[in-house]
Amino acid sequence: MESGISTLGITFGYGMETTAGEKPAAFTQLHRINSIGGITIESEQIDASALEDLVSRYIQGRGDTGGTFPVGVNYTSETLDEWEGVISAYNAAKGTGKRMWFETIIPGFPKAEFVVAQPPAKIPSPEKNQNELLVVEMNLTIEEFVGMETTVPFTTGEDQP
Repeated sequence: MESGISTLGITFGYGMETTAGEKPAAFTQLHRINSIGGITIESEQIDASALEDLVSRYIQGRGDTGGTFPVGVNYTSETLDEWEGVISAYNAAKGTGKRMWFETIIPGFPKAEFVVAQPPAKIPSPEKNQNELLVVEMNLTIEEFVGMETTVPFTTGEDQP
């Protein structure tokens, strides 16, 4: 049994559905990703108590992802161009029923993590502090947490709009 897995070499990218409702066949890697927020599915609690209960009783309700997850990006002119491309691709597909998927590939895992999400409407303004790396946080709005599925190898940015 492995003692653990390093985060070294993790890659992240996006793809647009070519057929609505189907995982894209091509994903483009996004570069200089500094952090990827976790997605936790927390179940709501439905009160199932009755008059005879002296202590509340609950049953599991609908799962909630929290709605968003942050992706920290080393902010450079190149990463700005990449994320403007992400937003442009998303906006071009609006109204077509096609969604944007994000993929996280973890070296050594037999599958990759997938989530269907919406990018921010505009590039946010990063915090600026003394003697620190300039990192912008892209908050992605979760439409559907897909989870682990067969990995789709990344293409280069020139291979996909």
